[in-house]
This record gives sequence, structure tokens and C-alpha cells, in this order.
Amino acid sequence: MTKNSIQESFHRLLLWRERHIPEKTFVVILALVVGTLGGFAALLLKWLISVIARFVTSGVVMTGGNAMYFILPAVGVLITLLFVRYVVRDNISHGVTRVLYAISQNKSRMKRHNIFSSLCASSVTIGFGGSVGAEGPIVFTGAAIGSTVGSLFRMSPRVLMIMVGCGAAAGIAGIFKAPIAGTLFTLEVLMIDLTTVSVMPLLLASIAGAVVSYAFTGYEAEFFFVQSEQFMTTRIPYVVLLGVFCGLVSLYFTRVMNMMENMFGRIKSPWKRYGIGVVIMSCLIFLFPPLYGEGYSSIISLLQGNTSAIVDGSVFYPDRNSVLFIIAFVAALTVTKAFATSATNGAGGVGGTFAPSLFVGCMAGFLFAYSLNHIFGLDLSVKNFALMGMAGVMAGVMHAPLMGMFLTAELTGGYELFLPLLIVSALSYITIKSFEPYSIYAMRLAQRGELLTHHKDKAVLTLLKIDNVIETDFHCVTPEMDLREMVKVISQSSRNLFPVVNGDGKLMGVVLLDDIRNIMFRPDLYRRMHVAQFMSTPPALIDIHASMEQVMKKFDDTGAWNLPVVDGGKYVGFVSKSKIFNSYRRVLRHYSED
Repeated sequence: MTKNSIQESFHRLLLWRERHIPEKTFVVILALVVGTLGGFAALLLKWLISVIARFVTSGVVMTGGNAMYFILPAVGVLITLLFVRYVVRDNISHGVTRVLYAISQNKSRMKRHNIFSSLCASSVTIGFGGSVGAEGPIVFTGAAIGSTVGSLFRMSPRVLMIMVGCGAAAGIAGIFKAPIAGTLFTLEVLMIDLTTVSVMPLLLASIAGAVVSYAFTGYEAEFFFVQSEQFMTTRIPYVVLLGVFCGLVSLYFTRVMNMMENMFGRIKSPWKRYGIGVVIMSCLIFLFPPLYGEGYSSIISLLQGNTSAIVDGSVFYPDRNSVLFIIAFVAALTVTKAFATSATNGAGGVGGTFAPSLFVGCMAGFLFAYSLNHIFGLDLSVKNFALMGMAGVMAGVMHAPLMGMFLTAELTGGYELFLPLLIVSALSYITIKSFEPYSIYAMRLAQRGELLTHHKDKAVLTLLKIDNVIETDFHCVTPEMDLREMVKVISQSSRNLFPVVNGDGKLMGVVLLDDIRNIMFRPDLYRRMHVAQFMSTPPALIDIHASMEQVMKKFDDTGAWNLPVVDGGKYVGFVSKSKIFNSYRRVLRHYSED
């Protein structure tokens, strides 16, 4: 078959679907398709990581002081950097942030290469030991699958947004075997509204992704955890303290990641970034081997109560059962993981912050309980508190308390600790929210006014673009024009507002018809009065690159109904409050259809 014949056949299929299958039903069908594909993508990513990891470490005994801890991550990041720079030729880092940007600013449309590029790059980075996680890339991959499938069937932006959420939810559900957490991720992190239209597709996609994972890898939880010590209500005060502690750790993790990203962003040369990032990453992994890769083996060791295993492979050789050494070592892991993760990504690697936040949470929870036990003679369960710490730090870093709680429970099967998981997640979120209003993924977009949120007013303003509300049918005048020429321009215009510009197109002021009404019918002033004498300064200027939220703030501050738009001081047009309101109502109606 020729390309044209295939396109014609597909076009006929689309027409048949529009006539015979209602949109709501078809959205559910697409959600199942996207969910299944997202589940297989998650399986493929996990398989690639394990295959690469076995290949590069085969025949290598990873003992303390082994130079391979220094070499392998650097080689993996180099391969990733070359792949992204010369094959992909696009920025595929910060996967979740890019999904948020696509939803907020690009009508949920993503490039098709995102289906495979992030998956391939992250598998190499992590397989060689880069200190990042696979969950951010699988969210990127799943979202790209949803966007591509939705675009293929020519779905509206509102449905495309749901498809992107379905793909992301399926990716999380598939890689973690956590369907509830997958759904909650789209609601709390991607901030897709839970409506009667979106809830069923998101749930079905998450279930489909998890079912695929269950079918091929079994029903065992991702992390083996047996609650050998029952939780008692007398431990609740310590759980409350752990929640606040996890919130502060989350704040530290977020601030360090942000600081390191800013540092690498100021370095223009990719090879200089690689050199600096690899030195930081490899040195930290060499000194603290649990930072190698995702760090899941260390999490499993602590959840199984095997405390001494956390220091295996270390270059430090004191007594492995020394309490002070274990406290110091785990504290160092908690502090340095953010540096290792940000250095891996800054050097050119591709990976996410899900696994690092789980790792830091597990270390923080263990450190909290282990320290209190040996300092104050308590008998807190370090296993239980390590599990609660995972939920707490993830809830704080992601600003997603429900997802943090359910993901931890689904990952480990630790449903018996539901109450303390809820307490820690909630308090961690409340603590970090006092310092950081947005999650680690959303803060950059929020600073630029490009973030779509659950807040309806802000969400609709984010979807509006200033280019779409600028009016340009105003007659311009110059400061040198006399009143006669001004009256002639007025007679040819349907507006009562006239921008005054100089020869370079720079806005000098405005002329309001009401301000000159008392002199425009006096011929004796036609030659004597000039525009420069009766023009006025506008109450505010709007930069063409301003967000709609900033535009509305200027309208509120000035009380004006029309404000001029400039680009570098040059006149572009006017924005009217009534035009914004009309556009606002149209967009709100479009995205609120249920």
C-alpha cells in the first residue's frame, strides 16, 4: 500500500469513529490503549536498565575502594551525552517538568521522539550507575505515548491533556506496580483536574499499566517488607516529629537540586558541564557506594532490618557495627544524594528524582529512629520509620502527600502502617509548603507564569496568550501633528484612543478623545495646538512577554480598561480588559466541559 492510500484509509476510519463511537466512549478506549503501551514501556525500561547493569558489572567484584565506582557512571553519562547531543538533538532532561510545560503551554502536544529518546538515555545513565531514578523518564515516555496516540486520532486539547495524564499514570503504575499512586500522580503532580470526564480514563490507564507489570513480573511488591514489629499509638509523637523532619529534609533536597541546576545552567559549554558534573558524581559514588544507581538495594537492606549492609563496599574501614559510624555514614548519604543526583543530570545524564527522593526518605527515616534509639534508649522500629521516611520525603519533594502515602504502601505492601504513613506525609507536606509553594518540578514554570494549576482562575490565565488578545486597529499619531491633523485622524477612526509614537515606533504617550473633546471643534487652535501638548502618559505599560497573570495584575492596580503593549519600548497594540474577559470565558467553557 502507498502512503497516500494508508492516509486515506485512516481518514475513513476517523470519520467512521466520529459517526459511530461517542467521544466519551472513545476516550475510555484510548485510555486503555495508552495505559497498556505505558505499562510495556515501563517494563522495557526496567529490563534495559537491568541488562545494561549486568553487562557492565559482569566479572567485576564491587568491593570497597573499587575504581569501577568512579569509572562506570562517568562512561554512562558520556554515552548519554553523545546520544542526546548527536542523535536526539533535543533537550530531554527534567522529564516531569517538560510534561507540565506541554500541558500548560503547548496544548499537551509532545514530540514523538520523546517516546524512545528519554527511555534509551535514562537506561544507559542508570545502568552504568548514574545516581538518578527511572521514574521521571518513564513519565516523560508515557506522556509522549498519550500525546502521540491522542494527536493521531485528532483529539481536542482537552482530551489530549487527559491522554498525557493517562500515559504518565500508566508509566508510574507499571514501573512501581502502583495503580493508585499512578492516578494520584496525575492529580497532585501534573495537576490534572479530577472530573467525571477524566477520572475513569486515568484509573483505567493506571490499572492497565499495573496489570501489564503484574502479568510479566508477578505480584510481589517492588520492595520486600515484612512488618515484624507492630506499630503502637504511643509512637505517634515520634511519628509527628518524623513528619516535620522529613519536611525539612525535603526542603534541603529541593534547595540543593535547585542550586546545583542553576550552577550548571550558568556553564555554557556541555563538555565543561560534563567534566564538573562527573567529578562531583564519581567522587561521591566512590566514597559512598549506596549512591551508585537508583539505590534500591540499600533501601531493601534497611527495610529488611539488615543495617550493616548499608556500609558494604565503603572505602571507610572502622567497625561496621559501630553506632557512631553507621549514624555518620547514613547522615552523609542523606546529605550527598541530592548533590550526586543533580551532578548526574548536570553532567549530561538523563534521570528523575523519584528514586533519589525515596532513597533520601528511607535514609532519613532510618537515621531518625536509629539515632533516637541509641541516644535516648528508645526502641523505635527502624524498619517502620525508614518506610515512613520514604513516604514523608516523597510527599514533601513532590508536594503530593496522597501519592507519597499510597506509593510507599503499594511499593512495599506496608498497608498496616497506613495511619503513620498518612501522618508523616501530611506533616512533611505542610512543613515544606511553608517554605516552598511549588514542587521541585513546578517551581521553574511557576516563576515564569507558565504553570497550569487546579486554581481555575490561574489555570485559565495560564492557557491564555497575550498575542491572542492584542488589538492593533488603533490609528497612530506623532507628537508633531497639529490639532487639525489630529481631528482628521479621529474622523477616520472608530476608536476613542490613539497611541502617540515617534519616528522609531517608540510609544511616547496616548491621546484620549474625552481629553480633547473641548478643543477639537475650535478651528482657531488647529495650527497652534500639537499632539505633544495634550497627550498623556498611560497608567501602565504591558511588555509583550508578560504572562496573563501579570497583565491582569496591572489592570487591577491601575483600574484601566485599555493598556498599551510594547516590545522593547516600541508600540505593538493595546490590550482591553473586555477582550481578556471574553477570551477567559471561552477558554474556561472549553476546558470545563464535562
